Amino acid sequence: MATSKVDISDSDDPFVWLEDMESQRAAAWVEARNTETKRALCDARFEQDRNTLFDILNATDRIPFVIQRGGFVYNFWQDEGNPKGLWRRTTLASYRMPAPDWEVILDVDALATADGEDWVWRGCVSLPPTHRHGLVQLSRGGADAVVIREFDLVHKRFVDDGFVMPEAKTDVAWLDQDALLVSSAHGGESFQTTSGYARTVRRWQRGTPFEASPIVFECERTEMRALGWRQHSPYHSRTCFVRRPDFFHCILYVEDRDGIRRQVDIPSDASFGIERNWLIVSLRTDWVIGDRRYPAGVLLAIDIEARLAGSRDFVVLFEPTAICFLRQFAVAGNVVAFTVLQDVRSCVFLARHQSGAWRVEQVSEFPDMGTIELYPLVEDDVEWVDEGRREAETFVVTTQNTILPPALWFTRCGEGAEPIKQAPARFNAAGIVITQHRATSIDGVTIPYFQVARADIPLDRSNFCLLSGYGGFQISTLPYYVAHVGKLWLEPGGVLVLANIRGGGEFGPEWHRAGMRAGKKLAHDDFAAVAEDLIARGVTRPKRLACKGGSNGGLLVGNMLTRYPDLFAAIDCAVPLLDMKRYAKLSAGASWIGEYGDPENPEDWAFLQELSAYHHVEPSCHYPPILLTTSARDDRVHPGHARKMAAKLIAQGHAVYFHEPREGGHAGAADHAHLAFNMALSFAFLRKMMASECGSAK
Repeated sequence: MATSKVDISDSDDPFVWLEDMESQRAAAWVEARNTETKRALCDARFEQDRNTLFDILNATDRIPFVIQRGGFVYNFWQDEGNPKGLWRRTTLASYRMPAPDWEVILDVDALATADGEDWVWRGCVSLPPTHRHGLVQLSRGGADAVVIREFDLVHKRFVDDGFVMPEAKTDVAWLDQDALLVSSAHGGESFQTTSGYARTVRRWQRGTPFEASPIVFECERTEMRALGWRQHSPYHSRTCFVRRPDFFHCILYVEDRDGIRRQVDIPSDASFGIERNWLIVSLRTDWVIGDRRYPAGVLLAIDIEARLAGSRDFVVLFEPTAICFLRQFAVAGNVVAFTVLQDVRSCVFLARHQSGAWRVEQVSEFPDMGTIELYPLVEDDVEWVDEGRREAETFVVTTQNTILPPALWFTRCGEGAEPIKQAPARFNAAGIVITQHRATSIDGVTIPYFQVARADIPLDRSNFCLLSGYGGFQISTLPYYVAHVGKLWLEPGGVLVLANIRGGGEFGPEWHRAGMRAGKKLAHDDFAAVAEDLIARGVTRPKRLACKGGSNGGLLVGNMLTRYPDLFAAIDCAVPLLDMKRYAKLSAGASWIGEYGDPENPEDWAFLQELSAYHHVEPSCHYPPILLTTSARDDRVHPGHARKMAAKLIAQGHAVYFHEPREGGHAGAADHAHLAFNMALSFAFLRKMMASECGSAK
């Protein structure tokens, strides 16, 4: 966890002391910076914005997203009266109504008060088919590490003498009512990988000490993690284990009812899903098997027992084209649902196995230029299979874009899409349109981007523009509905731009690989090329152009500060990576070596040092003002990155604003009040940094 002490003895970095999360000196430094930032940015307009956003976040007409367990659908809900939230349930019939009749299962606010803890809800793993027994996961302050406590979903209370796991990065699964599979970093270094995740999977029997539980699966300490889970279908029960050598590779094993464990022969860099007896595989690289070559980005299906027996009879459910790439897939019953991006626009397909063959259909009811996400409605189909319920193969689909509020649909093969819930607009989007444009990067590669602005904006370099991107881990940057950006930026006339730079998933695995490791610098060049294109097109000018990014996107905008400072008037950098020399020694950093490279390897450091923004801060350069935000409870990306960057910039006399609350985790916020504060702070920073431009001539 980020709250533990890190080894700083081998560093000659003058600001390395800020990595120590137990240091009173570092805590005093953080508090002083927080006070300075609040004094500078939190004015009357900030308070007005924060109140507006708080009301939006707590709106009672938000869509309550659900998952079905047995005869109920469950939802977690936060509002002004329940800031930590209510875990609640209703029937599916009631959920379809405009005002469902919710039954509260657990009040997290009341629990936090009773326990004297800053609990943040992290979910519950329940045991099918009855779903009476659950393992509630609670985080202190929003960290990735959780405390686990057994819960009775019928009597709505924690189980006396039930299963309890202390705080750690833990994954847990039910084997049966009296036994668990536990993948936990709890227990000291021998049970942890260098990334801070679980190295072992243990079988924990009710009534026995966890520390005495036998290890049933493990990985090497230098690998990322080990994981185990159970499929409970009476027809296809099996136990599964995964070794993850790094972020992009995993090795799958399945164990049958007789305890025989076998490795599944699929590429280690493939993504996969298992449902009933189906193995669904998405390839990241080309795969030659027998006399057949399957290209990267293809989606395949096969009977898993047949594959274990050596069968090569894969069925192709989707194959990429020059402009069409797989983005996401999910499996429910005998149906695979998947989304594809066609020139960065989303489409939904359903593939169903029936009468011995797979049939693929497109669901066409969804709006154009929409960002689409999907997941199975039913968490476990054990009892639904027996009863032949339609819900077993139902998918929940959400559609939205930057100006179109979210809508929730149910979709099934052969039945199209059924609208269930629609969120109202949170800002006035009249006259605002989404358009696609293309920039040319430093090496001649074309970089698409979305522009969200009024249709009639003048191309005279006068518009205030906010540019955002990510460029990593094959994550696509798409036009989601972000109410606070709409209310505080688009509605007043600002321009929002989303850059589809290399490293993302907009154009499949190759687009991602082009922005990994040494290619990360090119991904940053892509982002700068979009900024330059906006200026060349007359949309804006450097004094009216700001950029924003978080996590890997924080590394991106940190490099805009040090490599392209003349392009921007302000930089908003959240929960960032910035010190690429020490990142692998901090929190979960070692798990990302596959994405960035290993700084201990001289060949990797040769390119890593070029994008280590922390190492390129110079006193002689003129940098735009930067807002650096993090969280003391972020145990994924260490707060030391943001702290040290701020300290170094301050020491050299540059304009820096820094904010680090005690809670929030990597998400940066644990409740709506905290989230509204963060959002309002960001726009207060942007507004004040560009205030001198507001009345300037074009």
